[in-house]
Amino acid sequence: MARRNGKAQRGIVELYHEDHERADWLVFGRKAGPDRRGFLRGAGLASMGAILGTTMPFSANMPLGLIPNALAETLDEFEFDSKHGDLIIHNDRPVNMETPAHLLDHDVTPADVHFIRNNGAMPMPMSKADWRLTIDGEVNEPLELSFDELMNDFDHVTLRLQLECGGNGRAGFNPLPRGNPWMIGAIGNSEWTGVRVSDILRRAGLKPSAVYTGHYGYDPHLSGDPDRQAISRGGPIAKMMDPHTIIALKMNGEDLPIAHGYPARIVAPGWAGSVSQKWLTRIEVLDREHTGPGMTGLSYRVPRHPVEPGAEVAHEDMEVMTSLIVKSAITHPMAGTEVPAGRPFEVRGQAWAGDDWVTGLEVSVDFGATWQTATVEPAPNRYSWQRWRAQVSLPLTGYYEVWARATDNRGRSQPAVVPGWNPRGYLNNACHRIHVTAV
Repeated sequence: MARRNGKAQRGIVELYHEDHERADWLVFGRKAGPDRRGFLRGAGLASMGAILGTTMPFSANMPLGLIPNALAETLDEFEFDSKHGDLIIHNDRPVNMETPAHLLDHDVTPADVHFIRNNGAMPMPMSKADWRLTIDGEVNEPLELSFDELMNDFDHVTLRLQLECGGNGRAGFNPLPRGNPWMIGAIGNSEWTGVRVSDILRRAGLKPSAVYTGHYGYDPHLSGDPDRQAISRGGPIAKMMDPHTIIALKMNGEDLPIAHGYPARIVAPGWAGSVSQKWLTRIEVLDREHTGPGMTGLSYRVPRHPVEPGAEVAHEDMEVMTSLIVKSAITHPMAGTEVPAGRPFEVRGQAWAGDDWVTGLEVSVDFGATWQTATVEPAPNRYSWQRWRAQVSLPLTGYYEVWARATDNRGRSQPAVVPGWNPRGYLNNACHRIHVTAV
């Protein structure tokens, strides 16, 4: 909350999260309800046009309670002295940084614009010579592997793999849950080179009792207590044996940056990024679901059954997240861009679907009243996001929103509104939307 002339100033997003009915009254001049549509057709629409600086040709299709995208993205950011100057800073302790949607346009996400999600403090780099990876627990032969052994004694693979925070899209929930208010940019699709986790587990020899893994890193807890883990998650053995789950040693052909887990990390694509432990030092094989920090309570867990917004959910009614769900991002044009009225222009972006893949994508320019099919390119390998493109034409000058809706191989599509609420704001896959002005 900012202050101006001694008075607190609140943004429209904050207002809607606190009290959406009062926000509607403050923004539109009327309480939310059936009469608001009439307001939008009269003086209210003129007022909104004044705020946006143009007319709204498809205003009649605008869903009730929807904040225009041009206003929904007016979030204040604070300064942060970093080479990642183009990223959105959500926190500096721990460091959490989001990629703006237009910077997701690269088919291979550059390391310097890849989102950063930390739970603990950024560690001092451990040298490759000193680094060791321990494999123990429910295995026949515990291992301690050096970096050179991973480089020389195992086959390597290079894959484009999606990494996404389970809370990507959290900013869309109302009420706003605890956690970083990610919009759409807690996702990246870099090219990772490394060793399949399955090859290492086979070398160690899994016991019949092996059902889950626990992952550990050398990043320090924010408290500084050396006996506490900042985060320690894991996954079912089946996910770890997937040939696309790797211990990454390179990112886009270079050593991992320290912010992305130097010298080695897990990449378990399609699942919450917290499974992909950075600064990896140990994989413990377990005969039960892991109970480390980030595995219990409400962390990376969702209700077993639908709940009302804001509801408190008992821990025993929560279950661990597995695969993430179908989602897409509009990466071009950039939100707020002027485009030509009456002439086609390209809209493009990326789409992904956790353990699954995208089979179709549609775009809308009239608040979802009609949809146009886009072209979706095949992924270079499974678990990579997929490029999509569409030629769009806007009939009149004015304010428009472009929406994107992806569909996966199981026939599941993105909803137009935020899906079922959960206490930590996970799995929001509502349609991404941007605003443009036709001139």
